[in-house]
Amino acid sequence: MPLASCPADPASASPWHALAARVLADGAVDRAEALAVLESSDVELPDVLAAAWRVRHRHFGNTVQLFFLMNAKSGLCPEDCGYCSQSKVSEADIPRYNLLSAPRLMEAARLAAERRSKTFCIVISARGPSEREIDFVCGVVPEIKRQYGLNVCACLGLLTPDQARRLAAAGVDKVNHNLNTSDRFYPEVCTTHTYADRVATLEACRAAGLQLCSGGIMGMGETHDDLVDMAFELRGMNVESIPLNFLNAIDGTPLEGASRLTPRDCLRGLAMLRLVNPAAEIRIAGGREIHLGSLQALGLYAANSIFVGDYLTTKGQLPEADYTMIEELGFVITRGAERPAEAAGSSRGS
Repeated sequence: MPLASCPADPASASPWHALAARVLADGAVDRAEALAVLESSDVELPDVLAAAWRVRHRHFGNTVQLFFLMNAKSGLCPEDCGYCSQSKVSEADIPRYNLLSAPRLMEAARLAAERRSKTFCIVISARGPSEREIDFVCGVVPEIKRQYGLNVCACLGLLTPDQARRLAAAGVDKVNHNLNTSDRFYPEVCTTHTYADRVATLEACRAAGLQLCSGGIMGMGETHDDLVDMAFELRGMNVESIPLNFLNAIDGTPLEGASRLTPRDCLRGLAMLRLVNPAAEIRIAGGREIHLGSLQALGLYAANSIFVGDYLTTKGQLPEADYTMIEELGFVITRGAERPAEAAGSSRGS
């Protein structure tokens, strides 16, 4: 059987397949079940991934969506997020520069299209955008969409309702603003703004008609309960796109050396997010090369999206290696917004 096909009926080979069958029948995973995914044994992990794959296949078939990040303003951030190399408390050796020019952004968009990306992500390092920065993004987005047909995701920090409306009017498709962790654990990683501030930005973006991109970071010292709390918060907000990062504990940041994740931990986190948020676009984000290592490909049985190229201040895997990984799985890269035909035509028993 080809790797990219889906078993017609894995019978109730394990409790995990029974759980997947319930999710496919429009049932919902509860907190205890989500925790059980994170606490599953290595022996159970193949079945956990198979259950996540059945759900992923229903909604996305064998397709993979690529995202391309552009750090349009680097460093210089007044926030104290302990995981971030661009924060005011970071001593990491990174590039620091003010807002790039429109031609630089257009060149990055061209590269994103060349690398078969569906979505171009414009990121700035800031508590929130200045009026000049909002004007700049609103001015460049229509040209990016006109020339390259890319979806645009803006990651600009905390946003007011008016700023969110302006981004929507300019043609921005979604806004990224990660919850990062649970409400309980958030003060352990940032004190210059609150979890509630982040939720307020997401609510403003939803009210403006923007799609939401919000996820988290594994490996900061959080508990399994914190990860589950985050997953359920995202489900409650009907977040369309969920990136899961794995802490790259960069030298010079407060969380330097903090992450002790195994590749199996990362796979369990992805599977849990898929089962809790079955129809969401789940993206394997920063740190995948470090923490998943040789198991990166297995992550795509739960997730349906990756970043291609580099991250904000760290290098990513070469795009050619990503293309090879996707092809060897029997998957295909899609740039379309429509639901994949293979997934749309799948049966309840898929």
